[in-house]
Amino acid sequence: MRIERLGDLGEAPGVLAAVARVGAALGLAPPAALIGDWFGSSAVIAPSLTAAPVETTGAFDVPVPGTTPSGKAVGGGWFGYLSYPDPGADGLGPRIPVAAGGWSDCVLRRDLDGCWWYENLSGAKPAAWIVESARVPVAPARYQIDWAPPDRAAHRRGVTDCLAAITAGEVYQACVCTRFVGRLRGAPLDFFVDTASRITPARAAYVAADWGAVASLSPELFLSRRGTTVTSSPIKGTLPAWADPAELRTSVKDVAENIMIVDLVRNDLGRIADTGTVTVPELLAVRPAPGVWHLVSTVTAEVSVDLPTAEMLEATFPPASVTGTPKGRARTLLRTWEPHRRGIYCGTVGLASPVAGCELNVAIRTVEFGTDGSAVLGVGGGITADSDPDREWEECLHKAAAIVGAGSAIPRRDRDVVVNPI
Repeated sequence: MRIERLGDLGEAPGVLAAVARVGAALGLAPPAALIGDWFGSSAVIAPSLTAAPVETTGAFDVPVPGTTPSGKAVGGGWFGYLSYPDPGADGLGPRIPVAAGGWSDCVLRRDLDGCWWYENLSGAKPAAWIVESARVPVAPARYQIDWAPPDRAAHRRGVTDCLAAITAGEVYQACVCTRFVGRLRGAPLDFFVDTASRITPARAAYVAADWGAVASLSPELFLSRRGTTVTSSPIKGTLPAWADPAELRTSVKDVAENIMIVDLVRNDLGRIADTGTVTVPELLAVRPAPGVWHLVSTVTAEVSVDLPTAEMLEATFPPASVTGTPKGRARTLLRTWEPHRRGIYCGTVGLASPVAGCELNVAIRTVEFGTDGSAVLGVGGGITADSDPDREWEECLHKAAAIVGAGSAIPRRDRDVVVNPI
């Protein structure tokens, strides 16, 4: 593997925008990017990635190192995404490929000290255009998205149906979702660069091709596999950023919501873990995220070195925090409660590297862009016996505000349209 120090080139969104602009001028495929907290680094960028549709079992199908990697090098690997698998009540098919991604032999990686590195799995030198473009970060081009608010009545029906199912003992909890639909004028990458730099999410990711784009501004880790250790950090429990975060730990509803999902993650990981290795090293930590406070817990497990990624995902996907308990019954009911297919929302985006292992986010706060300029942003929340439909609606708005409201409050009147210009 080749590793070259490039030095301090600036913030990741600006470097991504510069590489994308030069690559496009050369007629190359767009970049893919992970920005925030990935592989012990603050950014990992594939300068050009041919992200093609794949079978779901082929997503992230890369052998990972059998021992915990030393150092922070990533080198390259398979960047891509896997959509939430279930349809909505309308029965319509996917808007973009269910799974897509591609291999990159090289990456630009920014370490936690702000230093950039060029890394190549095959040992090849960097193409001149990569280094030259990365040294001149640029601002995003202008774009605008006109957002229409979600259907409040449909969301309320979903929540009340969920509460009835909880009362009947069919489920203990379920994540009921809705969506904003918008129209983009501009490029998806410029939206991602601007929003990622403005709200600095922990698990931001971008993948694009001729089928459209996925721009994920997620705060949540779905799975990290380094050596034989698998880690998941589910988020459940939310308050708006202006509220007192201490209220999360005293909220019966939020604490119950988190603990039920922790138990579900423990169960999912227990299906593939070595006996007795599933642990919860962190429970009910209060963490900030764009526009909100969250309760975050962490579950770890040890797995066989030979465990294929496909088996790991079969046991754990879709993520526990966006389904419900029991998981199977919650998924079945959600197909009837939610009018539309979630798509990439509540799926996962990430990278599988033969050097560094595998890291995947939970694709929340994630916008799915079609080739026709359509934009879809899903939002939702966990419903428990103590949930109030009006508060659940407000929680959805708080979660979306940092993305569709350019940092301002989202109008609450259903007839309002949110416009986000840059």
